[in-house]
Amino acid sequence: MNLNDVHRGIRRNKKRKRIGRGTGSGHGKTSGRGHKGQGSRAGASNHPTFQGGAMPLVRRVPKRGFNNRWAKSVVVVNLGQIDQAFAAGEEVTPEALNEKNLAKGRFDVLKVLGDGELTKKLKVSAHRFSKTAIEKIQQAGGEMVVLAGRVPAAQKIRQNKQINREKAKSSP
Repeated sequence: MNLNDVHRGIRRNKKRKRIGRGTGSGHGKTSGRGHKGQGSRAGASNHPTFQGGAMPLVRRVPKRGFNNRWAKSVVVVNLGQIDQAFAAGEEVTPEALNEKNLAKGRFDVLKVLGDGELTKKLKVSAHRFSKTAIEKIQQAGGEMVVLAGRVPAAQKIRQNKQINREKAKSSP
């Protein structure tokens, strides 16, 4: 290989393929559609999963289980991990866990599990705690703060309507 060959054939702006402009272009006559068949006809389009009349792979593969698209995504953190990452007296929040790469990405609920030992007095804020986590945090003299989860929009609408009704009743 020669250095002057490296960029040969590479163009920054590739020209558009001009179809149906004579045999000299290489894309004349049938315009890249081949001879006869479904794909050669005007308006021809088939489904992306179509496999020439054979049973499509999408239908051949068995489907099992249920995927709940509205399920809350729960991130789990163990007390052993918290003990290693935080110093005594620090506050453990979802944001602090994210900074220390213990609770990465987007999630709805943060749950603290009791795996590992907690040797420091910490203030732990999370949405859920396991029974063993509660016991170990209390034994270490720490504090737990249960965070409120996301409230569904329908519930907020109901609450606002109820507040408005009460205001209407109280005002003359």
